Amino acid sequence: MRRSPAFELFRYAVIVLAIAITLVPIAWMASMAFKPIAEWQATGNNLTWWPKNPTLDNFRFIFGESSTELIVALERTAAKPILASLLASVFGTLIAMAAGSAAAYGLSRFKAGGNLPLALIQLRLFPPMAVMIPVMIMWAFLKLNDTWWGLALVYGIVTLPFAFWLMKTFFDEMPREIEEAALVEGCSRFRVFLKVTLPMMAAPLASSALFVFILNWSDYLIALLLTTREWVTIPVYMASLSSSMTGQLYGAKAALGLIAAVPPIIAGIAIQKHLVRGLTFGALKQ
Repeated sequence: MRRSPAFELFRYAVIVLAIAITLVPIAWMASMAFKPIAEWQATGNNLTWWPKNPTLDNFRFIFGESSTELIVALERTAAKPILASLLASVFGTLIAMAAGSAAAYGLSRFKAGGNLPLALIQLRLFPPMAVMIPVMIMWAFLKLNDTWWGLALVYGIVTLPFAFWLMKTFFDEMPREIEEAALVEGCSRFRVFLKVTLPMMAAPLASSALFVFILNWSDYLIALLLTTREWVTIPVYMASLSSSMTGQLYGAKAALGLIAAVPPIIAGIAIQKHLVRGLTFGALKQ
């Protein structure tokens, strides 16, 4: 059935409007990051969309360079929080994907695990605070509080259900004939998994890993409860950017927000050739 030109015009107008609504906050953050303090503190008629006098002072400030306008003494620069976020998110993603993929493959191929799928999804049904209180006690006893590896371990456990369910769907849709042919040729099941299955699942693995990484990278609550000073992450550090004299340091926060957006964008570009195929894996299966 051919659609009318009016319907197509309306459809494209809705798409453009949705994109504009999505991009406006990002554009505002980018503009704020390059404004001097006098402009991002402006109100009313003095408020401007684009910076009149673009500056890199906000970026310099969060990395420890003194500012004549921002008379604030930072307890720490943004360098270590960025490193903490990278380490915790990357290793948390590796833990979740390794454990989730292995569990998903076993359940998909051998129907093993019994109530494992239900048990894993229950990890996400509890209120976060109800789960984190006992975790805080255990991590304090194990001396894992305020460490990036302790945070990475929790990230891996918390995002494990997402990795498991995403990968199980992909394994269920993958034809088994290729694996069976490799088994007939004499390969062990473990070798088939490493040499045959995983290479064929490169696209789903990449798209699932990106999703899990973004969840870990944007976490605030877990990092707030499990880190205190040494290994705070970007969201926790960003919440501390304020001053009794100037209030919220919106320019510094916007600058840090732009920096925080870089790793997911780079990861998305790096796996771009796998991303679309991973998201549509099995969509054409008959």
